[in-house]
Amino acid sequence: MPYCVSVATMRESDAWTIENKISSKELMGRAGTAIYEATSWKAPVAIVCGKGNNAGDGFVVANLLAEANIPVDIFLLSDSFSDDGKYYHDICEARSIRSIAFEEGMSFAEYGSVLDCIFGTGFSGEPRGIYGTAIDAINASGAYVVSADINSGLNGDTGLGTKYVKSDLTVSIGTFKPGHFLGLAKEAMKEKVNADIGIEIQGEYIWVEE
Repeated sequence: MPYCVSVATMRESDAWTIENKISSKELMGRAGTAIYEATSWKAPVAIVCGKGNNAGDGFVVANLLAEANIPVDIFLLSDSFSDDGKYYHDICEARSIRSIAFEEGMSFAEYGSVLDCIFGTGFSGEPRGIYGTAIDAINASGAYVVSADINSGLNGDTGLGTKYVKSDLTVSIGTFKPGHFLGLAKEAMKEKVNADIGIEIQGEYIWVEE
């Protein structure tokens, strides 16, 4: 049985680690590096980003792909970034990595890999508007799909969702959450790995049946 922590515990642990041990920018850098290193990328790569720290992880990956001379495009679902996300997106711009505003009707069929950085583990509800459209486009792409932390559209505690990304690989950040194993997780994730990036857990672990 895998050990997990709730979304609330992970949020508290992340905040505690940032306050006492590791800066938020460094943690984001570690998360993106872990995703990059866990994946066998098929070029070219599309990175689909929302507006939170999950998107920032994607910007870190974009920079690492560019350093490795792997063609990469960023698709933005929002022009709003977290502070740390903007820091890494500014680096992307300085490297002349292309950022494209995702629009209805766009396809990812020409890409070998798609990285899903739309929603994080705290998401609940139904992806609407351009967010739902992007999830549909990812699932229809035929590409090798990687989800950052959890598949966008799934709830991190329950693994439930009405519309969600179906991934070949999901790279959990910090510690697995129950949603990686419960609900629709088996249908959504072909493979999952966890990346320990130094977040110190402040709370109890949860044991779930795999």
